[in-house]
Amino acid sequence: MNKTIKLAVAGTVLALASTANAGIIIPAGEWTLDINGNVNMFATMTKADDTVAPAGGIAAVQDTNGEDTSFTTGTGLLPAWLGFTGTTRQNDLDVSFTISFQPNTSDNDTTYGMGDAGTPLNRQAFITFGDASWGSVKVGKDLGIFAGDAILNDMTLLGVGGGVPGGATTLGGIGTGYLYPGWRGQIAYTTPNMNGLQATIAITNPNQGNNGDNEPTGAVAAGQFNQDRFGLEGKVVYNMPMGKVWVSGSSYDVTGKGGISYDATAMDIGTNLNFGNLGFTAYYYSGEGNGVGTSLNRLGRLANENDQDGGYVQATYVIPTGTKLGVAVASNRQDLVTGNTTGMDSNDRWTVGAYHPLTKHLNLVAEYNAIESDDHAGKSAESDSLSIGAILFF
Repeated sequence: MNKTIKLAVAGTVLALASTANAGIIIPAGEWTLDINGNVNMFATMTKADDTVAPAGGIAAVQDTNGEDTSFTTGTGLLPAWLGFTGTTRQNDLDVSFTISFQPNTSDNDTTYGMGDAGTPLNRQAFITFGDASWGSVKVGKDLGIFAGDAILNDMTLLGVGGGVPGGATTLGGIGTGYLYPGWRGQIAYTTPNMNGLQATIAITNPNQGNNGDNEPTGAVAAGQFNQDRFGLEGKVVYNMPMGKVWVSGSSYDVTGKGGISYDATAMDIGTNLNFGNLGFTAYYYSGEGNGVGTSLNRLGRLANENDQDGGYVQATYVIPTGTKLGVAVASNRQDLVTGNTTGMDSNDRWTVGAYHPLTKHLNLVAEYNAIESDDHAGKSAESDSLSIGAILFF
């Protein structure tokens, strides 16, 4: 199983709910093929207290008929996943490829009431080559480096977190604790492990263009921005017996009409520690020029004046039944952009979860999530959700 999938799948099971498990291993001549992934489904009841959504808010609001309660099913933060990884040793190099795709288990298609509108995701297609003596090179599409550890250590990766099931995935802690790293084309070099210390540096797809986030009235139309160099992302991590500490960062350069030019940058620091049955994660990030407060690099005309920060604190404990109980408190905050009269102020979340290993591969999950969203115009919304479901890893 490739390194990222180990972290996102088997490593997450070990850290959050169960024991690690390998995929389906098939020897094939000079290659070893690993078929791996997961299937999950959650039923969620959401209650919304308010009728008007704040700008940039994540909390759910009542529908146009004033209904304050909704019932949905679908995948959680981690999509259903099917990955194929092949590994071999040739000419003193460890060589591998990974291709994966992520179907949905349900969606909220109402056109024909058939639940078939969701488009499958295609998040990974990359090769790696290297050697333990000098490191490794990755070429292709994979999880972004900045904020990648934030999402992989989030306990809601096994559950729902923020957002409502029914689309491709829910939000987990995205926008309430960290920025979404995205899945990026990249050429990355990772150093060998030097007594626990390891670093990664990469040039990344700058995702040219603009989605119109943070645009004041009369602003330059969406799609009129470009990034005139490759993106840069990097990470340094120190692994130790009780866990790890990491720092990571990103830098993108944006130009547009009217002489607009600015850097979109972000930095973070985090730690994940385990002491017997007790686990602890703390994370903080700060960024500038990244647009709205859910994803890295969602750019707008005035994003250069948009400062953001946030983070989360999470504690888990494994009780004698093997069930892992967890609690997390998280927040994203964003300054008002000059030229706008409103915009996201904060999205806050607290989560209580239970993750029970029914078998080595199958986990039952129950989560309660409370979210409050505020904008700079004084609008506020609160919602609560209860989710139950199951996730199977192979």
